[in-house]
Amino acid sequence: MSKFRYYAAKATGQAAVPAKAIHTNFLRTGRIVRNAEDWVEEERRFLTYEEVAARTGIRLENAGRKTHQRLNRFHKDIQFPKIIFHKTLAQAPHLGYIHVTASKTDFADYKDVTWGFYIANFSAEITADEKFFNRINHRYARMYFAVAMKNREADGTRQQVINREVRDNGVLFRTDDPRTALKNVLLLGARTAELRKIVAAIG
Repeated sequence: MSKFRYYAAKATGQAAVPAKAIHTNFLRTGRIVRNAEDWVEEERRFLTYEEVAARTGIRLENAGRKTHQRLNRFHKDIQFPKIIFHKTLAQAPHLGYIHVTASKTDFADYKDVTWGFYIANFSAEITADEKFFNRINHRYARMYFAVAMKNREADGTRQQVINREVRDNGVLFRTDDPRTALKNVLLLGARTAELRKIVAAIG
């Protein structure tokens, strides 16, 4: 992956003085007052990867909170815990993904499956190996996906990892359509056939 360079957008300065006001001031005083900003072009301030990752994290977490609110507003009997945390890509910190919620559900041949729902600000293939993301599109986009999870003991600590025994790669769904994602998550959270009918009726 090629190395990215990031710089801060030019800060918004004082409001520009209308040309008429400048002309009037000249007639009154015989001189035109200019700020230093009028003469010196502001240098670009390059951002560190840490600064970019911090800004990306704020945007991701805001998106995660809004999405969680939308999910829990749909029906009083379909409620999800708010479990918000994010990760940015090491070599491209303007890209990252946010964990929104997690729950358990039964579907198809799988029973009591723990899963997590994520939003990414990029699109990619989701692979069946440890790399997980492949062919990442660096352009800003949205990708919504849910994966099955399981606990694994490592170095004396318990970690949550992708359960690849479910559907070969652990992916329950992946879409770039927010409406489809909302419906899929609600279906995962619907505990009864009646609730699933209500969710399925979403256009």
